[in-house]
Amino acid sequence: MGKITVNDTMQQGYTYETTARIGDVHSEDFDPWCPPAKMLEMGVFEGKYLNDCRDEFPKTWFEGAKLADGKADAELNYFGIKSRQPLSVWKEKGWIIGPDPRGWFQWYCRYWMGRRLEGVDDKQKSRWRNFRRHAGQVKKACDPGDVYCRPKQRQALLQWAHDPLI
Repeated sequence: MGKITVNDTMQQGYTYETTARIGDVHSEDFDPWCPPAKMLEMGVFEGKYLNDCRDEFPKTWFEGAKLADGKADAELNYFGIKSRQPLSVWKEKGWIIGPDPRGWFQWYCRYWMGRRLEGVDDKQKSRWRNFRRHAGQVKKACDPGDVYCRPKQRQALLQWAHDPLI
């Protein structure tokens, strides 16, 4: 399908091949709620994700994206709350897997673009499935229709491509 070369602040000269069609991500074990562009438009990661990676992904992803000009801005998040941890915490906990130094969402964006990596994809899909437990907790604790109950969990669900409006 094609090759993409990455040159941003966290990766220089990394090249990956796309072997699947863009957006061909849904399967029995992986059915994300929305595409990366919609997540960026709704407001994720306090506007500080992929800001220096725009050349890697389609320009349309960033047309309606809520991106911070300077430092992270929790008001840009869909639920208006702080929702991210420093990259050092992600590394400490072993959440950085394979060639994606920014974590799960970077993997998801590249997977959406058509990159497939044996082992890495299965591990990231498993992490996505395990995150579903938060949806169950929200459903159990919140009244139907009250989308502002448990905003931190809902923001996290959105950032993992799960439906935060359940």
